[in-house]
Amino acid sequence: MVKDQQVRRVMKLNQIEKSLEVAAAKAGMSENTARKYIRMGKLPSQYQRERDWQTRKDPFKDVWHKVQEKLEHIDGLEAKTLFEWLQREYPGRYMDGQLRTLQRKIRQWRALEGPGKEVYFSQKHRPGELCESDFSYMSELGITIQGEPFKHLIYHFVLTYSNWETGTICFSESFEALSAGLQNALWELGGVPVIHRTDRLSAAVQKVAKSEEEFTRRYHSLLRHYGLKGQKIQTGKANENGDIEQRHYRFKGSVEQFLLLRGSRDFSSRQEYGAFLRTLFNQFNVGRRERLEEELKTLRSLPLRRLEDYTRFKVRVGPSSTIRIQNNVYSVHSRLIDEWVGVRLYADYLELWYAQKRVETIPRLRGEGKHYIQYRHIIDWLIRKPGAFDNYRYRDDLFPTSRFRIAFDSLKAHNPSGASKDYLKILYLAAKETETGVDNALRWLIDQGQPITSEAVERAVTSDNNIPQATDIIIDDIDLKLYDTLLVAVEVCG
Repeated sequence: MVKDQQVRRVMKLNQIEKSLEVAAAKAGMSENTARKYIRMGKLPSQYQRERDWQTRKDPFKDVWHKVQEKLEHIDGLEAKTLFEWLQREYPGRYMDGQLRTLQRKIRQWRALEGPGKEVYFSQKHRPGELCESDFSYMSELGITIQGEPFKHLIYHFVLTYSNWETGTICFSESFEALSAGLQNALWELGGVPVIHRTDRLSAAVQKVAKSEEEFTRRYHSLLRHYGLKGQKIQTGKANENGDIEQRHYRFKGSVEQFLLLRGSRDFSSRQEYGAFLRTLFNQFNVGRRERLEEELKTLRSLPLRRLEDYTRFKVRVGPSSTIRIQNNVYSVHSRLIDEWVGVRLYADYLELWYAQKRVETIPRLRGEGKHYIQYRHIIDWLIRKPGAFDNYRYRDDLFPTSRFRIAFDSLKAHNPSGASKDYLKILYLAAKETETGVDNALRWLIDQGQPITSEAVERAVTSDNNIPQATDIIIDDIDLKLYDTLLVAVEVCG
């Protein structure tokens, strides 16, 4: 077989030798072969024919029409699923090792005859034009606050041209979280881009109301306030929000790495954790200053003030001294029963307003069907009706700490008939004095093995004797002569 090197040689020799016969002989081929390659002007490798025949019999030839029919009519079928189907249809005919053959055959069919695949079109970003935002769940990182799991999300905001980013801690995909997060980002940035792109925001819609119209009205009011044009991606097309999706992935990866370097996932407070995230965002944005400066020149001015990032409610306090906000129950002070009160629902807390005064701030419950009952709101009347305590629907909320629960169980064991009345006296003492003081008194009584009664707790709280702190540890002096006794005992036994 003639090689490329021989043909190159004969072409060169043909220019210097007297005849083609001599040149062919020196190149190691016949004169006719040399003449053919010189006439064609191509190398042997350029004449090699692609192999289009099979070296072994196709085991799926007889059933391929059935496989192809399923591929044409059912989207998303995997080769492994079809192979297992063939094994069931034709028992003993196909062995597990033939799966790769079917996978290759299906892949080739899809590339040559199957439907076209989705094309992703790279986009050109312009300074100050587009920002994207979304919620990112962070619980998988295992972050804790004082040892307690901190389940939360980050409202994540990105400018697509410079990749400048920031975020706000939140606890649900609510409209309030969206409003607070977006406004925080714009005011930190110091300007407003043209377009704000999000996903379909279905979770936020459900949080704000049962109708999409209510959410749309409030969301459009927010966009109008800042002069933003809203864009939504298609359902199930996260790639259309690609910049923020990519930043989600990289951001969580960076947080994980910084937590590993920090050596701990526990923070003393939410404020410390927030400062930790702020440091990370600042480090991310350092390398984006040049492109950010281009964006800042094109951003539009902020409005004169922020828009309210809370939802207003007006509700009437029920006879059980509770109000219901978005399918959650909150207690308020009993003196407000039958009164209409204003509620401002923020992303992570709510404010109670009456007579144009803020009377209380209450932590916001996450999810639905939950309750937050503060014993201080109802203890004045509950102590007058101790019989209502045992079957009170929200009784478990009336144990501020585990020691209060231990105290009730102890009272129940020693005096079942009077336990509720005595416990409510302890709870009343916590409301009128200090919850911490009562909790310390209960701890001390439990540690000393003394009986728990309302009188004993009151004496411990009001006495001049200071109760030792839980961290105070007293270790008796060690008598070193005890070690001599042990050594003597060993010698005797030996």
